[in-house]
Amino acid sequence: CYTTDTKSREENKKTIESLHRLSVDIKKIRRLKEWVLLQDVAYVKEIAGILEEMGADETTVANILERCPEAILHTPAEINSQRALWQLVCQNEKQLIKLIEQFPESFFTTEYHENQKANILFFQELGLKNNIITRFLTSAPNIFYNPVEKNKNLIETLQRNYLNLGGSDANMKIWILKLLSQNPFILLNTSTVIQENLEFLQKNDFTDHEVLQLLSKLKGFIFQLTPTTMQKSMHFSQNVFKCSDQELKQLVLKCPALLYYSVPVLEERLEGLLKEGISVSQIRETPMVLELTTQIVEYRIKKLSALGYDIKSGTLESLNGTKKDFEVNYGKIQSKKERPIFNPVAPVNIED
Repeated sequence: CYTTDTKSREENKKTIESLHRLSVDIKKIRRLKEWVLLQDVAYVKEIAGILEEMGADETTVANILERCPEAILHTPAEINSQRALWQLVCQNEKQLIKLIEQFPESFFTTEYHENQKANILFFQELGLKNNIITRFLTSAPNIFYNPVEKNKNLIETLQRNYLNLGGSDANMKIWILKLLSQNPFILLNTSTVIQENLEFLQKNDFTDHEVLQLLSKLKGFIFQLTPTTMQKSMHFSQNVFKCSDQELKQLVLKCPALLYYSVPVLEERLEGLLKEGISVSQIRETPMVLELTTQIVEYRIKKLSALGYDIKSGTLESLNGTKKDFEVNYGKIQSKKERPIFNPVAPVNIED
């Protein structure tokens, strides 16, 4: 155990000397996590030795210890256990050391070792590929801190709901794996939240097929919402677009962002579009434009205007999509503008 209480404590000279020999920037540690330097026991040489064994050079070791100095407070036994654990999903030690350098905090969180191990084995049994599991370990480490039973129960709840909504047994595994790989944070929810959100959609007359459609389109982010926030967002959209319940439902299916984004976000984006001279009826025709931030919309309108394209009188389709989609559309408009008009009956001018 170590304490973060820094009052009337002195820095551990032995720790400072050991870090200095490894060319670690001690000023940086003092600035960010000085409490580490005050602990009576530290394993600087030992942890550096383990990292070097895995193939880390001097610069990499220094970089890791500067970013995550608390690594030196773990025993060599703890770090070797963690090393063996991550090797279950890493191709080799070269990949492992690269991950540790990028995400040292995730690797050096050893308090939940048994839960981490049980969850890695569970995800492998479930059919998740090792490269996806390593992505989870680095970007969503919290899901491994749960007891494995909690994650199992949540997956079972998702599977049960998928079948109840008309999904097939044959597609269920693919659906679950895709949902998890898109949004592992689903596992931080509870079975109750999942149930409540699905019931909310059914109460609002979305058919089972449409609910499944929304789950796939929203990549599971729907489970991070609440019935109250979804109700507010839908009510806001209905007032703006002045549409019936049935029309609103079709708009949500076309653009799930109307369900996902909070009222302040939708308000800000709508105002940004109206400021550019775009009408509410145009937005209603292409609601997906609300998925874009105000800054992205302004940038795209500016680029299109430079080509002489009037967004106010045209369709908003050209604004839509990912950055790649937009660049393709922009390229088409640009080449159309630059292409010379060919007159097949004009005389050919031959000077020779």
